[in-house]
Amino acid sequence: MQQRRIADVEVGAVGLGAMPMSVAGGPPRERSLATIRAAVEAGVTLIDTADAYSVDDTDFGHNEELVAEALRGVSGVLVATKGGHVRTPGGGWALDGRPEHLKAACEASLRRLRVDAIDLYQFHRPDPEVPTAESVGALAELLDEGKIRLAGVSNFDAAQIREADEVLGGRLAAVQNQFSPAYRSSEPELELCAELGVAFLPWSPLGGMSAAGELGARFAAFAEVGAAHGASPQQVCLAWLLAKAPVVVPIPGASRPESARDSAAAAHLELSADELVRLDG
Repeated sequence: MQQRRIADVEVGAVGLGAMPMSVAGGPPRERSLATIRAAVEAGVTLIDTADAYSVDDTDFGHNEELVAEALRGVSGVLVATKGGHVRTPGGGWALDGRPEHLKAACEASLRRLRVDAIDLYQFHRPDPEVPTAESVGALAELLDEGKIRLAGVSNFDAAQIREADEVLGGRLAAVQNQFSPAYRSSEPELELCAELGVAFLPWSPLGGMSAAGELGARFAAFAEVGAAHGASPQQVCLAWLLAKAPVVVPIPGASRPESARDSAAAAHLELSADELVRLDG
């Protein structure tokens, strides 16, 4: 497979994290579908999901099926999904990074997404019971088999990212780590991705489902810069992330069409050097 970097086609873009639509307390199905479609209409070309985005083990795969339904008949959208997390009774989470599990999970995701090959398949989180090289090796095999077009990892530190890229023969396309004004400890991983030309997808870029609405109150600079531009603090936050490096593709979650449209508009917000320094403070 020819080496490809997702950042080459997603520079300056804002994606959509579909997770909030399938976890406990999520919106009604029709509103979720409308939110995904509104994001696409607003110019979003990357939708992020995972097989484990569900209320519990009884509806495993719910989010993938939702995304597939919303995008039926739609072209030009890259769908990224993940495997390696499992759900347990009562809504718990567990890890399974065994190669055989990841291969089976990929097959199930292919069926739920109704595709012949997954655009971007990501190992959801390192499993301390399985060597990283073995888990990522399963992604390399899926690439070679044509089951996935691009391979990524999530929640990896810098050393693990380098190892993953080596195992993949230089074909690591994306890294998805937490990064937001409240959580900046993934800065070394972001810088490494910029060095390698690998897309960096910050998850929970607005601080998470419960904190996104309070971003301006918690970090006044984002509200103040937003007021100067006639933009929301959330738009400013996403524009700030986009300015970090050309490989950054934030994937804010949304559960309402209005939120999806607001986030997409951040791609057109230009911040000055002085404003970026202020937001970094």
